[in-house]
Amino acid sequence: MNALVFLVPAALALGLLGLAFFLWTLKSRQYDDLDGAASRILFDDLPRKDNKP
Repeated sequence: MNALVFLVPAALALGLLGLAFFLWTLKSRQYDDLDGAASRILFDDLPRKDNKP
């Protein structure tokens, strides 16, 4: 029973910390262009200037 005194507040604190980071990512607009990020892998990189492979 004594362990619950420490574990419950620790679990609540970690949950609130995770929620705060998730809300921060929403505020910084990291989820706006999901389609662009998914299709960006299909395009080749720009050619190098020194013509080395």
